[in-house]
Amino acid sequence: MSDERQPEFSVEPERYEFDAGPVYHFDKTGGIGSPLALGRREFFKIMGGGIAVFLVLREGHGAQESGRRSFPIEENLPKNIGAWLHIGEYGVVTVFTGKVEIGQNIRTSLSQAVAEELHAPLEAIQLVMGDTQQTPFDMGTFGSRTTPTMNLQLRRVAAAARDTLVEIAAKAWKVDASKLVAADGRVSDPAAHRSVPYEVLAKGQTLAQAIVEGDPLTPATQWKIEGTSAPKVHGRDFVTGRHTFPADTILPGMLFGKVLRPAAFGATLTALDAAAAQAVPGVTVVHDGDFVGIAAPSELEATRAIAAIHAEWKTSPQISNRELFDYLKKNAEPGRERDEKGNVEAALASAAHRLEETYTVEYIARVPLEPRAAAALWKDGKLTVWTGTQRPFAVRDELAQAFGLASGSVRVIMPDMGSGYGGKHTGEAAVAAARLAKAAGKPVKLVWTREEEFTWAYFRPAGVIEIKSGIGTDGTLAAWEFHNYNSGAAAIGTPYEVANQRIEFHPVHSPLRQGSYRGLAATANHFARECHMDGLARAAQMDPLAFRLKNLKDERLKDVFKAAAQKFGWGQSPKSPGHGFGMGGGFEKGGYVATCAEVAVDRSSGEVRVVRVETAFDCGAVVNPNGLRNQIVGANIMGLGGALFEAIEFADGRITNPHLAQYRVPRFSDTPPIEVVLIDRKDQPSAGAGETPLVGLAPAVGNAIFDATGVRLRALPMVPNGLKA
Repeated sequence: MSDERQPEFSVEPERYEFDAGPVYHFDKTGGIGSPLALGRREFFKIMGGGIAVFLVLREGHGAQESGRRSFPIEENLPKNIGAWLHIGEYGVVTVFTGKVEIGQNIRTSLSQAVAEELHAPLEAIQLVMGDTQQTPFDMGTFGSRTTPTMNLQLRRVAAAARDTLVEIAAKAWKVDASKLVAADGRVSDPAAHRSVPYEVLAKGQTLAQAIVEGDPLTPATQWKIEGTSAPKVHGRDFVTGRHTFPADTILPGMLFGKVLRPAAFGATLTALDAAAAQAVPGVTVVHDGDFVGIAAPSELEATRAIAAIHAEWKTSPQISNRELFDYLKKNAEPGRERDEKGNVEAALASAAHRLEETYTVEYIARVPLEPRAAAALWKDGKLTVWTGTQRPFAVRDELAQAFGLASGSVRVIMPDMGSGYGGKHTGEAAVAAARLAKAAGKPVKLVWTREEEFTWAYFRPAGVIEIKSGIGTDGTLAAWEFHNYNSGAAAIGTPYEVANQRIEFHPVHSPLRQGSYRGLAATANHFARECHMDGLARAAQMDPLAFRLKNLKDERLKDVFKAAAQKFGWGQSPKSPGHGFGMGGGFEKGGYVATCAEVAVDRSSGEVRVVRVETAFDCGAVVNPNGLRNQIVGANIMGLGGALFEAIEFADGRITNPHLAQYRVPRFSDTPPIEVVLIDRKDQPSAGAGETPLVGLAPAVGNAIFDATGVRLRALPMVPNGLKA
C-alpha cells in the first residue's frame, strides 16, 4: 500500500446499542476502575441516571492520505459517528471517543474542549478512548484530524449538555433559562442566590438530544480553559512509571507468544520440524500454512522454544536498496493526482532561467518507543484484545474477518501507547496473539522485538521526484513541472503562484511494504520543492526569503516565513567559514509552517552539525500552547533523522540494518536548540499539529548545507556518512 492508497475503511450503519457490553466503573474520586459486565442501560442505573448527549455529523469517506490542500473540517468524518457524554454522580463527566492517545496529548486537549463548553472543571472530565465496545465508531487517529474534527465534535456535545442542564434547572425553578448561569460545574440563579451542581440536575435523567450543527460555541477570543497550557492529564503516571502501556498488559494465567519469521519477504514454508519446541513443558506450537508461532509460560521459554524450531523456506531473488530508484522509475504506473494548467513547454522555452533536478527519498522506519504489542483473551466464543493501534475499529474488523466472527463478538481496547507515527494502523500483532490464545486455550501476550519492528512493520515510502522549472527575469515563477514516483501525493501541489504547471503522482508496486508515516509524502514533496525554490532564488540572484514572498499570495504562509525569519535573524548574522543558513516551509493539513536552520560543516572530516532551528507555525486557534510547542519540537527532532542519516538498507528480501546499533536515529548530541514561534490565529478554526511541523526541517537544513559549502544535496538522507570533502 503506497503512501497515497487509502486502506479499506468500513463505515458502520447508524446504530446505537444500549446493551452493548461492559462499561467502566468510576469511584467517588473519579478514578477508572475495572470493566463491569454491564450494558449501558445498567450503566445509567449504576451512575444514578444522567444525561446522554448524542452527536451525529455528516461524513464523507475521507482518505487519510489525500494530501490535498482543501480538507473540510466536517465532510471527511464517517457518515455515522456518534460521540456521547455522561454526567454522573460525584461530578464526574465521562466522555467517550474512538480517538486514541499515542503521545500527542489529545487526552488533555479534548478534555479542555469539553470543560470549556460544558463550563465544568477540567479535573472533572474523564475520557474513555479507543475501546470498540464503549466508544462510537471512529475511522482512526491519523491525518492530524483529531483537533479539527473530534475537538469540535466534543465541544458541540458539551455545549448541548450544558444547555440541557440549564433547561432542567429553569423548569425546576420555573424561571427563564436565559437568566441562569452555567459555570464551574453548576447552574446558578443570580437573582435568587441559588445554585445546583450538574450531577444533581442530571440524576435520574436519561435524556438524549440530537445536536444541531449550527449551535453557537464559545469563540476562541473568550476561551478560559482552551487556549491555556493545561498540564498533561495523567502526566504524573507517565513520569513515575505507573502508566501501563499495551506491552505492560498482564492477564490471569497469561502465556507469552512468539512468531517464527520467514527467511525473507514473500518466502513460503517448505519444511518444518517443531519437535524440540513441542517437547518443552507448557509450550503450544501453532502451525497454519506459513504461520508458525508458539505460546509458552514465560517470555524466556517462548524465545527458546521458537529458536528450537527448524524451518526451511523457499525464497526468490529481490532487489536491494542500491537498485531502488532505478526500479521505481522503471516500474511506475501512469500519473495520478494530475493537475495541469497553462502551457508548461512554452513557458519553459521562454524562461530567463531554467532548472531541472531529480530528488530521491529512501525508505525509513518509524522506530516507535514501544514496538507492537497485543494481549488476547477468548471467553465464551468472544475475543478481547488489548493492543497499541491508531485504528481500533479497523483492527476489530481485521480480527473478526480472521476468525469468522461478527464484529460485535470482538472487542479491541487501546491503552495509551508509546507512539505510532502512522505505523500502527494494522493489527498483525493482535491477530497473531489471538491465534495463539485460541490454540492454547489461555490468554496470550505477544510483544514484538525491536528487530521485528524494524523488519516486519511497514516503511515510509521511498521515492523519486523530478522537477523542471523556469522563472522570468524579475524572479517570477513561469513554469513548474513536478513528478513524484511512489512516495505519495500529500502536499504535492505547490503553494507558489505559477501560471503554467503540471503535477503528477506516479504509483509504483513497492519492493518493500510501505504505508503511512508522520506527515506522509509531505516531507518528501516539501524537501524537493523547497530545495528547488532555493536553487531558483540563487539563479535569480535573489534572497531566498524575498524570492518566496514574491511568488506567494497566501498571506498566512507569508506570515510564517516572515515570523520564522525575524526570530531567526535572517540576513543579520555575519557569514563565517563552514556555517550556512537555510529555510523551508509550506502548507499541509490546515497548518502553515516555516523553518530556518543554521548548520556548521567541517569539510576536512565531513561532519555536518545542525547548530540551531527556528520554526514558526500557524494552526489556527491554539488549544494548548505548551502541548503544541512540544509537538513542534518533537517533529523537528524526528525530522533530523530522515533529513541527515536515517535509511533502511535491504537486499534479497531482508532488512540488513534492523537494529538501533545499525540504524541511527537522532540522539541528544544531534539535537540543536529549537525555538518555536506560535502564531495564534483566534479568527481561524483549530487545525492539527502532529505532522505539518515536520516538513520544513529537511529543506531548511539542505539549503543551509548548500549555503555553507556550495554543495546541493538532493537525496534524503543527505549525509548518512557525513559530507565528504
